[in-house]
Order: sequence, then C-alpha cells, then structure tokens
Amino acid sequence: MAATSARTTTLVWRVLPVIALLALVATWGRDIGIPVVVLVALLLAGAVLAAVHHAEVVAHRVGEPFGSLVLAVAVTVIEVSLIVTLMLSGGDEASTLARETVFAAVMITVNGVLGLSLLLGARRFGTVLFNAEGTGGMLATVATLATVCLVLPTVTESQPGPEFTSGQLAFAAVASLALYLAFVVTQTVRHRDFFLPVADDGEPLAEDEHADPPTSRDAWVSLGFLLLALVAVVGLAKIESPAIEDSVIALGLPVSFVGVVIALLVLLPETLAADNDARRGRVQTSLNLALGSAMASIGLTIPTLAVASIWIPTPLRLGLGPTQIVLLAITVVVGVLTVVPGRATRLQASVHLTLFAAFLFLAMSP
Repeated sequence: MAATSARTTTLVWRVLPVIALLALVATWGRDIGIPVVVLVALLLAGAVLAAVHHAEVVAHRVGEPFGSLVLAVAVTVIEVSLIVTLMLSGGDEASTLARETVFAAVMITVNGVLGLSLLLGARRFGTVLFNAEGTGGMLATVATLATVCLVLPTVTESQPGPEFTSGQLAFAAVASLALYLAFVVTQTVRHRDFFLPVADDGEPLAEDEHADPPTSRDAWVSLGFLLLALVAVVGLAKIESPAIEDSVIALGLPVSFVGVVIALLVLLPETLAADNDARRGRVQTSLNLALGSAMASIGLTIPTLAVASIWIPTPLRLGLGPTQIVLLAITVVVGVLTVVPGRATRLQASVHLTLFAAFLFLAMSP
C-alpha cells in the first residue's frame, strides 16, 4: 500500500509540470477569461510545488553542500522570474516590487514560519529546544543581509530616493552573495553540529536518519522535470501577472501587496515542510528551513536582480519605508531574545505571530 501511494505521488509530481507546460502553450499570447485565469493560477501553484519537490530529490542525491544550493537556486529562480515578469509588465509602478517581495519573505519566514513552528512544537512538547549557536548565526546573517540590501538604500545620499547607485548595488550584490556562501559552508562543512537538533541537556544529537538516496536515474529524471517546471513557472507567471495585479486592486489593496502574494506563493513549500518537522519534534530543522529561506531570498535574489537590472528599464528601488524599518528592527530584537536562551514556549511563538499579523495588516492598510 505504501509503495503504491509513493508511486502515485511521484506520478503526480511528474505529470504536473507537463500539464502546466501544455497550459502555457495553449494560453500564450491570448486573452483568457476568469475560469482559465483560475485554472492557470492553480497550475502555477502546482508547478511551484513540483519544482521544489524535484529539487529536493536532486538535493538528496548529490548531498551537502550542493543539495542546499540546488533547492535555494530553484526557489530563487521562481522568485526572480515572478518579480522580473511583473516588473517588465508593470512599468514604473513596479519599481518597488522587489523590495516588497524580499521584505515580505523575511517577515513571513522570521515571524510567520518561525512563530508557527515554535507554536506547533510547544503545543506538543511544552518547551522546544534548539541550538542557539546555529540559529543565532542564521538570524545574524538575515539581519545583516536585510540591513545592507533593504535599509541602506533609504539612507544613502549619492542617489535620490530609496535607490542604490550602480556601484552601491554592485557592492550589495557581491556582499550578499559572499555572505550567503559563507553561511552555506558553515552549515554544511565547518560547523554542521551547530544546526543539528539538541537533546535535553543542550548537546547536539546525531543527525536524523534519512531514507536511502534516490538512484542516479531518478535524480536525472527529477532534474529534467525540475527544468520543465521552472519553464512552466516563468511562462505561467507572465500570463497570470495581469490577473494578480487586477485582483489585488479589485480587493482594494495597495499595489505593493502583490509582493506579499509572490512571497507567500514562493515560500509555501518551505512553510509546509517546516510545520511538518515541528509537529514531529524537529524544531531545529524547522528553524533551519525558516531562516535559511530568508537568507536565500535576500542573498541570492538581490544579486540576481542586480544583474537583471542591466536590461530591465524599471528602476530598482530597494529602500524600505519607515514603517517597514520599524517592523524589521523589532523583528530582529525579538528574534535575538527568542534565540539566545536556546529554548522557547508558546509565549515566544505568540510574539512572533503577532508581529507577522501586524506586517500583514499594515501591508493591506499602510
């Protein structure tokens, strides 16, 4: 029964990218009605989930540190494709889309995913334990990346408005990529024990046992379906972009909320995985997913957009506004207070979820 279920699941993940590509061919360059828009949206979400699934299969085969890079690059391709597509079709109004998306990703992961993971773990185990050294290092990396890429453009003086000059943008891109790679080496090579679950006495546990890695054939097949899924995501995002913007406006929400929608879509697989790990008592793994996703969202997306900005006519305004800077600052402070003890309860979870709710409310009603 289990084998049959596994084969069925594998078949679904392989069929979804093909159906998404067929839908892309059928709808490209045509005016589509509301029913087709809804269908395309569902296929877009399915293609995103399929892409992440196949990236995880490839990652499991190649091992670390390359496995983490495969998944991070796949998610970044999805995020950047959605951002660039909407920027190309949105004109000057889309100049802050990258900022809104990346900032939303930080708030969703550091407050939403992290808070929900702590809550699910605390409900079952009372107090959850994690490695403060590894988790603190991740939080410090996220705070540095967010400050360099999202706060500094607001206060620099060489360029008017919340923008970097070309030289400043190049520095931010190189610094972000270098810092992200430094984290990958630390997590997967130098100090892997910092990111392992901890026992009741605070000592790292041995790594969890994993299923046998897939065969080389399965990995190559997944790589092929991963590429198909990414092509489908990029194409369907182009088709769906007017509907996303129209829906946000029709609901009376600011155009900037489109960035939140993109971030929610991109981070859906990581959110589900983190919550499942928390329910099984693997809170450290949940925190690794949450903060690792935040780092990848900044450390890989900003450098990619910096290169893409050479060809994109829309300005790249990355600087946060005052309200967003306040939310980021209090998130970092609360995150430090949560991480330092190496243990948390429902109270810490509630604080993070309250900050996440505040972010969503202010994104809908600035």
